[in-house]
Amino acid sequence: MLLEIEGVTKRYGRGESPANDGVSLAVESGQVYGLLGHNGAGKTTLVNQIVGLLKPDSGSIRISGRDVVADPGSARRACSIQPQAQVPIHGLTPRQAIETLGRLRGGKGPLVHARADHLIETLALTEWAATDGARLSGGVKRLVSFCMAAVVPGRLVILDEPTNDVDPVRRRLLWARVRSLADEGAAVLLVTHNVIEAERSVDRLAILDHGRVLTEGTPADLKAGIGDELRLELVLDPSVDTIERPQFTGPHVVTGNRIVAAVPADLAGRAASWARDLRQSGRIEEFSLTPATLEDAYVALVGAAERDSANALEETNVRVA
Repeated sequence: MLLEIEGVTKRYGRGESPANDGVSLAVESGQVYGLLGHNGAGKTTLVNQIVGLLKPDSGSIRISGRDVVADPGSARRACSIQPQAQVPIHGLTPRQAIETLGRLRGGKGPLVHARADHLIETLALTEWAATDGARLSGGVKRLVSFCMAAVVPGRLVILDEPTNDVDPVRRRLLWARVRSLADEGAAVLLVTHNVIEAERSVDRLAILDHGRVLTEGTPADLKAGIGDELRLELVLDPSVDTIERPQFTGPHVVTGNRIVAAVPADLAGRAASWARDLRQSGRIEEFSLTPATLEDAYVALVGAAERDSANALEETNVRVA
């Protein structure tokens, strides 16, 4: 196992809730492992501890068997990272930035140059390769940052929200390069809150919520955990603010004019009939009824965790009163 994390806990201040609360997970070479969670779930804190920038209060982190808490320098030698924040490359062209990082990581000049060429070509960055970094769009800067992490990859490659600002076409190209890193032998730790992309890209993943690992496994494992449910998605007509959902629909998420709700598989006919009636009456523009996704599993897990926390707090308040 290349990366082993056991019982890692980190608090930023006395009396504060832990940013990481007993986190344990393991990542193998050749594997894309997703670390999935909302903003503030503890993902970036964990990354900072893995690369030796932050010391955990308790627990252990090992890379290739080496204790990186005791020897943080070994983590920085073993890891290459694309941070969440944009890398400042003003005054450098993408090619210069990529090749400079490759040489700093110990790569030989001709090999670094060839690798940079390959990354620039496969990510469709050729037209910007000689452009000053100050003139690049956010999406192009994000791709250059990925190339800087991938040009001479460490044994562990950490990608923190790698697709932010990247256009849909190049996003697909980027995911192909992420897969290639794993196929070439690196362990890839993918940090994201984009559930849909995670489902398509990872071999295994852990879902974090308020610093804790709620569950861990393959995407299929996590989807199986929500039972025999379907995903009903409705797109409201612009003139309609909301609709009253029937009792047979389960947990739902509203995003703009879209409503996504869980439906038991044995009630698929009723759900489809109800949605067709809504469309015929002009209240919705379209609908779809599909198998449950990783996003549905994520919403179910995080929602259950929040309900448990709320119930525990309510019981505590009752006892105190």
